[in-house]
Amino acid sequence: MTDQTERLDLEELADLPVDEADGEEESDEEAPKRKALSDADLFRQSEVAADYVEGLLDILDADGDIDELVSNGRPVVEVVGSKLQSLIGPRGATLEALQELTRLAIFKQTGEPSRLLLDVGGYRDQRRKELALVARNAVDKVKQHGEAVRLEPMSAFERKCVHDVVNASEGVASESEGVEPNRRIVVRPSE
Repeated sequence: MTDQTERLDLEELADLPVDEADGEEESDEEAPKRKALSDADLFRQSEVAADYVEGLLDILDADGDIDELVSNGRPVVEVVGSKLQSLIGPRGATLEALQELTRLAIFKQTGEPSRLLLDVGGYRDQRRKELALVARNAVDKVKQHGEAVRLEPMSAFERKCVHDVVNASEGVASESEGVEPNRRIVVRPSE
């Protein structure tokens, strides 16, 4: 970390409540009661997030174009440019941390929890494609051998991608087990 990044007031952000990563497995009974936000409110969240990310890019002296939008009922910020790998980190760990910090910045400014999706350099789209292959391979193994397949630990975003593919497949079901950061998906024959 540089001296500039140490100047960020992270202690102040740490005291704010954090929204669940992606609400991956919330049932209707467990889901917190959230006020339905309009597209204008969601776009406002994406603008706040874009401003926050732009500030981080300036501090890190990184170049990137920022697009803010609303997609599938959630605010999205995409950072596009070269030499952004340091913002992604190993297996997206830095990107996940930046997403949470950006969600906290949105909460601080709007008073509303956010389901912001932050993407850098198209990482999430590429990872989604990779995870679809992992999920299809697991589905094929379960169908071929009739036994459960346990996948490696994944982030909430990654698990959601896998659950989506498995849920669209006949004869199999998926569930998550374990505790973060070692939470993983088990794909089983459906009953």
